[in-house]
Amino acid sequence: MNELYTARVSKDDLVFSSGHFITFGGGDCERLHGHNYRVGIALDGPLDENHYVFDFIALKNHALTIIHELDHHMLVATKNPLLKVTLDEEEVQIQYKTKRWLFPREDCVLLPLENTTVELLGKYIATRLLDAFQRDGLPMPEAIRVEVEENFGQTATYTRHH
Repeated sequence: MNELYTARVSKDDLVFSSGHFITFGGGDCERLHGHNYRVGIALDGPLDENHYVFDFIALKNHALTIIHELDHHMLVATKNPLLKVTLDEEEVQIQYKTKRWLFPREDCVLLPLENTTVELLGKYIATRLLDAFQRDGLPMPEAIRVEVEENFGQTATYTRHH
């Protein structure tokens, strides 16, 4: 018998507030705005010798590290072909057509993403978690799901199977 279990965390401290904007429709750009994001993480796998899928404390600690890096920052998609992102030690400049934003470097998180959608934020968080699990010698789940909510009732979930 092949059994699979799911461990899920979705706690009040798995939240971050950030500014962003996305490009869409091949040539439109949202206005700069922000969200109070909420994150839920689910790991699928067999039970280990302790009879759990994954250590909840380790999962929560790794998730909080990533979430704290995003919290109270401007999220900048560095792989968006419609944006020109230039930076130095003090400033980040983002240009979209004739629009231009200038932010202090310390207020930005440069994300290797095509857009700062909740779908891609979920993928970013999942990838960072899996990298941390591997680095720390933690078990790799058979599947990871990261749900990111940007507003009540507006969520996206990224899933990766191993």
